[in-house]
Amino acid sequence: MVNVRRGTQGMMQVDYEQRIDMNRMREYRVDRIKKYMDVFDVECLLLFDTGNKRYSTSTAVCSPEIDNMGRYAIIPRNGPPHIFGFGSEVANEKIHCPWIADYTFPAHGTMFGALPMEWNCHEAFLKDLDMVLDNYGLDKKKIKIGVDVVESQIILAMQAGGYTLADGQGVMQHARSIKNEDEIMILKHAAAIVDAAFHRIAMEIRPGAKENDLQAVASHEMHRLGAQWIHNVQVTSGNRTNPHPHLSSDRLIQPGDVIFMDVVCLYNGYHTCVYRCFTCGEPTKQQKEVHARCLEIQTGGIEAVKPGATTADVVTRWPDYRQMGALNEHEIFGLQYGHGIGVGLWEFPIISRAYSIANPVEIEPGMVFALETYAGSEDGHDGVRLEDEVVVTDTGIEVITKFPTDRIIGCGMPYM
Repeated sequence: MVNVRRGTQGMMQVDYEQRIDMNRMREYRVDRIKKYMDVFDVECLLLFDTGNKRYSTSTAVCSPEIDNMGRYAIIPRNGPPHIFGFGSEVANEKIHCPWIADYTFPAHGTMFGALPMEWNCHEAFLKDLDMVLDNYGLDKKKIKIGVDVVESQIILAMQAGGYTLADGQGVMQHARSIKNEDEIMILKHAAAIVDAAFHRIAMEIRPGAKENDLQAVASHEMHRLGAQWIHNVQVTSGNRTNPHPHLSSDRLIQPGDVIFMDVVCLYNGYHTCVYRCFTCGEPTKQQKEVHARCLEIQTGGIEAVKPGATTADVVTRWPDYRQMGALNEHEIFGLQYGHGIGVGLWEFPIISRAYSIANPVEIEPGMVFALETYAGSEDGHDGVRLEDEVVVTDTGIEVITKFPTDRIIGCGMPYM
């Protein structure tokens, strides 16, 4: 049973309420990893992916770019997670991270290849890996090492060294797919931060504002409310909304423009992914109709999410590529779309007609999805994009993104 309380709570620890239990969450996440190491028959994990390291070790450094190839986690099946960190990160973790203080060491990564192979940095990396294997009695010639995303030097060095590589990303994606109550509370708070960002965006929309201006006010608000990192505030307006370019610009917003935006922030290691749509001034009849069509598609997908249903049940509520005027599903991939969300932006299971009908995945309590849809006007001018995050409970779902979608909101020209 997934014990989920509806709504959000404060994030500061207090004596009068039981809130998020970080120790319980850490233990839950490691238990999930060990479960799927058994399922995938992997004796050791080597993790470079930022979300995987956060999930497995509850450690982090300043940015995803540095985080990826500058540090790594090694997890023996019969031992605790180890983190190999970025310089002085190690000393800090020995002071502030008691759950891993005895298992943190300096990393010997290749920095996306900025340390050339002829400098032999990979040799020190292999010594780190062998140290963990030896400490837990694991023979590299007899076991599989699951890897997620690996820089080419590391792959070549491991192949030359006789290690057997396996799918570590599969282990981690399945482990991460079911959240416990503490993870869900973090995701709810992150969604509330995004709700506040959309409020600030609505106040900034006006003729002469740039798409970049909307990015700036949203980012400021989310940082103010405690977001650790702003991965993306993607703003699309006016004639750029159809087709959807998946990219912001410095375009000036004009009266009558549709504006939709995707807001992705990182809060306590967990992502958001939310689209909302506005107009500069009162929306036209056509804009209202396109929004209503997109909302109908969005609502249909949300209604199909329930425990015991499958991802195929969700995608059959969405239009196919023919109805979208495309040649195949991959031309519109990501427009009628869903994905798990957590320490990764895109988590298992992905929901798309391109895959889900042939490969349905059962929806289970504890899954958290971001569901996103798109509709465009027949004249090729206006496009509307909506996205919500939903938690699957034992009896149904809870929509945790609260900023309204029931109408397209006109902003910035109150004198009209």
